[in-house]
Amino acid sequence: MSVKRIAFEKLTDFDYRGNTYYTVKNLSLYECQGWCREEPDCQAAAFSFVVNPLIPVQETLCQLQNETSANNPSAVPQRSVNMYYMTKLQLRSENVCLRPWGFERVPNKMIRGLDNALIYTSTKEACLAACLNEHRFTCRSVEYNYVTLQCQLSDSDRRTTGQFVQFVDAQGVDYFENLCLKGNQACKGNRIFQTPRIGVADDKVAQYADLHYYTDKELQVTSEAACRLACEIENEFLCRSFLYKGPPQGSQYNCQLFHLDHKTLPDGPSTYLNAERPLIDNGERIGSYFENSCEKAAASSVSGAPSDHTLPVVFEATEDPNLNNLTRSDVNCDKTGTCYDVSVNCKDTKIAVQVRTNKPFNGRIYALGRSETCNVDVINSDLFRLDLTMTGQDCNTQSVTGVYSNTVVLQHHSVVMTKADKIYKVKCTYDMSSKNITFGMMPI
Repeated sequence: MSVKRIAFEKLTDFDYRGNTYYTVKNLSLYECQGWCREEPDCQAAAFSFVVNPLIPVQETLCQLQNETSANNPSAVPQRSVNMYYMTKLQLRSENVCLRPWGFERVPNKMIRGLDNALIYTSTKEACLAACLNEHRFTCRSVEYNYVTLQCQLSDSDRRTTGQFVQFVDAQGVDYFENLCLKGNQACKGNRIFQTPRIGVADDKVAQYADLHYYTDKELQVTSEAACRLACEIENEFLCRSFLYKGPPQGSQYNCQLFHLDHKTLPDGPSTYLNAERPLIDNGERIGSYFENSCEKAAASSVSGAPSDHTLPVVFEATEDPNLNNLTRSDVNCDKTGTCYDVSVNCKDTKIAVQVRTNKPFNGRIYALGRSETCNVDVINSDLFRLDLTMTGQDCNTQSVTGVYSNTVVLQHHSVVMTKADKIYKVKCTYDMSSKNITFGMMPI
């Protein structure tokens, strides 16, 4: 029997009541979820952001909860704009994927008909695991009835074409979409990207996405086709849409990838109509917005054919069998057997954090809460460095009466935090009277 593995379900623009025991600002969505994953007491993470109309930028808030009503079928979630609510699950499946969340949950909804299999499970978790373990067809969505315990698996979802999809209200039934699928298996037929034809002006949709979608990944590309390809082949999350802002200018990012599309939003296309424009136009390009769309599957396709479309990766890091007891107990070593020698060099304008490892490291080092603007990718190296700026918002270094401090993360996976990752609090103390400098470093 498979062991239980940690996974998450996510709700978009919904919020459940819960007991918040830790709150932190200006984390990324993935840092927030990663903290909840590693905190044994954390049962859910509520991640929200507000758009500063004067800049505009997204100012984020991460709330970790040790109690949540999301696991109570009778609990009613509240609508909350720019909110992603993530609930921790324990799924008995080898196919839990190494992604921030495995399922998108929509409460009290279902697709009428289009089910491929009906089983009975005592829990929602068992139903979701059945979807991940399904091998007769590609399980794209699940509906679980908390009263009858019916678990309905389907190779269709809200984006399926060629069939009449009725997404209807259903009290006591929750709808889940499988987000552990590879991008090329998100559709029954061909998966294409096009400007959504939803009765809303293209520039209004693009502007809303730029301001109100959470940007999962930003990069600089040479063309719209390159941005489209980046979304198509993205494997760290299921990319549903992208925003191309035109030809590259200097070092600015011009391609944004999103896990959202208009189908994900509870109010659908009307969301864009009700949005307000920013108070100040900063002159930046709006760009062209494209969403994934499923073309009708060819008649010759066999829906019942076996598939291997789920990602064969899990959240747990592999423990090195050669670890000795000394290495296991060393706070500077992780469960993979990698040990970190971290040193801090306090300079006039920056804090240089140098890391030496006992074996080649692959991953990234970044400032907590600034993973997009203050980071270094590390490829098979045993010596690397991150320079933390002491002013500005790029690295978010904090200063109090001559003491400059920051938190640095050593992360193996490019998106998800795991138990093998290390977090260090670094600080430099500047004595302005004598020009003396001291430094300190401690693992968290």
